[in-house]
Amino acid sequence: MAEEIKLNLLEPRATEKSYLEQTNRIYVFPVKRTMGKQEIARMVEKEFNVTVTDVRTLIRNGKKTKYSKGKHAYPGTTYRQDKKFAYVRLKKGDSIKVFEEQEETKTSAKEAKTDKKAKADKNAGKENK
Repeated sequence: MAEEIKLNLLEPRATEKSYLEQTNRIYVFPVKRTMGKQEIARMVEKEFNVTVTDVRTLIRNGKKTKYSKGKHAYPGTTYRQDKKFAYVRLKKGDSIKVFEEQEETKTSAKEAKTDKKAKADKNAGKENK
């Protein structure tokens, strides 16, 4: 039962660098540090109905941050959590829609602007009469 309730665990990154990588059929996914390459490939294939040909992973070390224990106390240093990313290459002809939602919001914004212009023109026509 718990397996049926699972939501999308993998969501591709929507950045400029990942957008350029998509021209080579490579998609970037943030993943858990404990996941292996085979597990990542299986999850991507299952979730997006595509064929994975190659998986490469990297771990980005967390950045150093300072913190203070008081007004005059010597600040300590700590590190942010490390992050793991998977670069997944798909079979030729397969693709994943990453920027689909953003395009929809842009078109709705354009429609809203045209609606405002149409209302303003109607109001201007009424005032002139």
